[in-house]
Amino acid sequence: MSIYQNAIAPAMTDFLTQLTYQTLQQGKSYFGLAHKAVSNQLFNLVSPPNEAQKALLKSVKPELLQDLQQRTETLLKKDWQDAEQGIYPSEILFDNPWDSFLKVYPWVCLDIPSTWERSREQRTKEFSPDIETAGYPSYYVRNFHNQTDGYLSDQSAELYDLQVELLFNGTADAMRRRILAPLRRGMQQFEQPERELRILDIACGTGRTLKMLRGAFPKAQLFGTDLSQAYLRKANELLSQVSNFLPFNPFGNQTKDLPQLIQSNAEALPYQDNYFEGTSCVFLFHELPGPVRQRVIDEAFRVTRPGGTFIICDSIQAIDMPEIQPFLENFQTTFHEPFYCDYIQDSLEARLDKAGFGQVEVFTHFVSKYWVAHKPA
Repeated sequence: MSIYQNAIAPAMTDFLTQLTYQTLQQGKSYFGLAHKAVSNQLFNLVSPPNEAQKALLKSVKPELLQDLQQRTETLLKKDWQDAEQGIYPSEILFDNPWDSFLKVYPWVCLDIPSTWERSREQRTKEFSPDIETAGYPSYYVRNFHNQTDGYLSDQSAELYDLQVELLFNGTADAMRRRILAPLRRGMQQFEQPERELRILDIACGTGRTLKMLRGAFPKAQLFGTDLSQAYLRKANELLSQVSNFLPFNPFGNQTKDLPQLIQSNAEALPYQDNYFEGTSCVFLFHELPGPVRQRVIDEAFRVTRPGGTFIICDSIQAIDMPEIQPFLENFQTTFHEPFYCDYIQDSLEARLDKAGFGQVEVFTHFVSKYWVAHKPA
């Protein structure tokens, strides 16, 4: 092979990989938009919008749609750049291929009529007879997103990831991955082997963020907590299928253990003080009452090691895009997010400061917002 061929081959490979990634994301986006267009039309036949909802839809300006499209493109560009720079392997970008993406879709569609009915009749605390709701906080025992059984059934855990991808037109994983670069920067200050670093994902759900953390930190010790036993079962299933995770071998040079998953309320984490170099929390805070947000942040501060990094990823707030504040407020009712209107006005910077964190960086990507906080050394 000539010198020219040696130089051009990697570039061509990167170009083809990027093109494949862009094609996959465009397909997801179109699929999500088509799904919402059809389901909204059908829902409007069953439950016609009221005058306030009609006025809200009419207020959408072409400039807003263009801005959202630009934000999407910027997010995906950043996602590719982070992979290109080695923050995580490019394979992560293709983690949700069409075969697994579409396999669950018929079940999502079958669940839609009951979701509509629950939304129309405002039945927000409805669970199957076999679901045990005792022992959970009152704010948690409800049908978030009007989804069947809330977060407390295996069926809900099976459908959740696709439902979120459809909601965000295929960008949910790309938004989750935005925690990886700042977390890597924060971890670099610890002068110790990666295998000795500990990272906790609070409210880990089905384990998608943990899966991405493993890609970025292949040797670190990973931990996850969640209130839902069903979602932890799904997380264990997901993470057990990943080739990067192997059963623990006490006699071998093990660097890719399964994350340690524990059922726990984020208000009282079952770990000792100053235990983790890195702590993350993705898409949780908008579903918590204000005082609970503070308690979770206090707990994150307690278990994070001095010099460590705590990263929150959640929805954008009213201050970030004032022009869509009416839509954000409507989101609370449409998707049964009872604490959302309070969340979009809440200052998490002030809460982080109250807990003791310093050097808080805040930024947004598409419709998600990030707080990168450091515990003073």
